[in-house]
Amino acid sequence: MLIEATANQVNQYGGYTGMRPADFFARVAEIARRAGIRPDQLVLGGDHLGPACWTVEPAHQAAAKARALIAEYVAAGFTKIHLDTSMSCADDPLRLTDETVATRAAELCRVAEAVALEKYGSSELLYVIGTEVPPPGGAVEGSGNCPVTTPASAKRAIEAHKRAFRRQGLEDAWQRVIALVVQPGVEFDNWSVRDYAPSAGRSLGELIGEVPNLVFEAHSTDYQAPKAYAAMIRDHFAILKVGPQLTHAVREALFALSRIDDELTPEADRAGLPAACERAMLAERAHWRRHCPEDGAMGRVARQFGFSDRIRYYWADKPVAAAVEKLIGNLSGIDIPLPLLEQYMPVQYGAIREGSLDPNPRSLVLHHTMRVTDRYARACRGR
Repeated sequence: MLIEATANQVNQYGGYTGMRPADFFARVAEIARRAGIRPDQLVLGGDHLGPACWTVEPAHQAAAKARALIAEYVAAGFTKIHLDTSMSCADDPLRLTDETVATRAAELCRVAEAVALEKYGSSELLYVIGTEVPPPGGAVEGSGNCPVTTPASAKRAIEAHKRAFRRQGLEDAWQRVIALVVQPGVEFDNWSVRDYAPSAGRSLGELIGEVPNLVFEAHSTDYQAPKAYAAMIRDHFAILKVGPQLTHAVREALFALSRIDDELTPEADRAGLPAACERAMLAERAHWRRHCPEDGAMGRVARQFGFSDRIRYYWADKPVAAAVEKLIGNLSGIDIPLPLLEQYMPVQYGAIREGSLDPNPRSLVLHHTMRVTDRYARACRGR
């Protein structure tokens, strides 16, 4: 199992989760232990590691923070490292050249290798490179289409990074570069999903088939149809990233349970989860302002139901977390009427009728969420 933390979620300052890399590693390792996953079955990755969180600062300041960031990730035990230096800082030109991106990536790689050697005696780090990275968590509303990376652009990125690694004396590390991030033409925003077109990705697949040891890593593959995942795997997109669709599924399940709570619980004792989420989002708008309309019914719909799932930033908010726990508490230890489950959680209702699911609220949420990962698993199995 590969679990990744993104630089804005987890960094040396705590990120929006309040966790530093060692905190995140320990938390995931404990959850994996409880789930029966052996330590050797768990891989932790750092995503978008670079100056992404500090692009408003001059390049030299952002680079210093990026070096500290990557050092903490490696020291904590993360072994899959995405070197992402593709973004411009305050004193950079609007678009960086491949050479600049590659040089900055190699400098971060040198830091990562040094930390690994110092702490572990050797480096077994695996690296992902790439200059054409979609925005983490989905496109900004109204940002337009997403052009597919051309084979020529992908080839230039590979060659530029290879030269930069060689200049830094990182030939051994280059042998552990396993993937290139490209844009295969998939994206989503609050209201729509851009589906993978095999005709667009095939030429990229032909290119990577000629490059030893490299595959493609695709970000923002959330919400694709099952046949799209199978096609992407055939075209050498061997690392498919899913994030907001998982948290979106958690939100769907919790909101469905909230509707059931409204039917079964006296008004004064209801959890009121959707209202708690809306209050938290309106009190702190920074996490959704660029992705959702500010006002009106459509703004509320985008905040609470949109594919970009900006609501995920608020689950740690104390009133929201308390509402979740109250919701689970209200529905635990009671027999939820089957008609209500059929109305609000029809897939889970079917699993309960078949005898394959225990109808307690936590199991219902997990079952709904795992339907997302099952799509990826079936595509990997060729089914």
